[in-house]
Order: sequence, then structure tokens, then C-alpha cells
Amino acid sequence: MTTSAQQLADRYAALWTERDAGARRKAIERLWAEDGVHLVHPPEEIRAEAVRVGFPEPVLEARGYRELEFRVARAYQEFVAPGEFTFRAREDAVRLRDVVRFSWEMVSVGTGELAGGGVEFVVLDADGRITADYQFPGL
Repeated sequence: MTTSAQQLADRYAALWTERDAGARRKAIERLWAEDGVHLVHPPEEIRAEAVRVGFPEPVLEARGYRELEFRVARAYQEFVAPGEFTFRAREDAVRLRDVVRFSWEMVSVGTGELAGGGVEFVVLDADGRITADYQFPGL
């Protein structure tokens, strides 16, 4: 893989702000392996409700291009399209063999104020595409 860890993090963050659906799909195909998975550690209220109804370790999961495309589109529609927020990668990406760790931020478009963020751990295949993406939202 010739892409640096920070370049990967920047491309990843840019995907979530891409307004064109066709360009988003192409970006997904460049970033993820065809059967790649995006796993999200759910917010506390979702975890508590899942445990209450008998799911001890809830995980939110999107697998494959179609599900990833839906996941990214929903995040775009909810946070970016209204013009209130944008996403950006922090300058902290590091790579250890086939794993890249980086942080991201959601910031107010109007004020630049931090509104959220999280940490990603992504596992890459031999072609440099994401096979597993572990997201831990929250700062």
C-alpha cells in the first residue's frame, strides 16, 4: 500500500462529507474491500436498551458495499446535508502492519466548535482496502 496512514484517514473522513451519491459509492469501493464491515460501538442508551432485552454486547454493523453505502448516506443526510456539521480526520493516524488507528471530529460548519468525534481502528487487506472498521464514537 502506498497510501500513508494519514492519507487514508483523510480520505475516510472526506467520504462522510461527499455530497454526490455516485462519488460516495466510488469512494467506498476504493476504501473498503467488497465484503468489508463497519462495526460501531453503540451509544450508551442503545447498549442499555439492548442489554435490557437480552443482547449482552450489542454492535451496529454494516457489511458490503450496499450496506456501507446506506450507512454513509444516512450519516451524510443527518449531519452534513443540512449544512450544520462537517467531519474531519485529526492529524494522529498511525499504522502498525495492517491496522490503522486515527481519530475524527464532527465540527460545526458555522463556528468550528467541536460537536463530537471518535476513534477508528481499520484492518487492511493486501490491496490496502478496509476489511474491518471498528468505530468508537465519543470523545
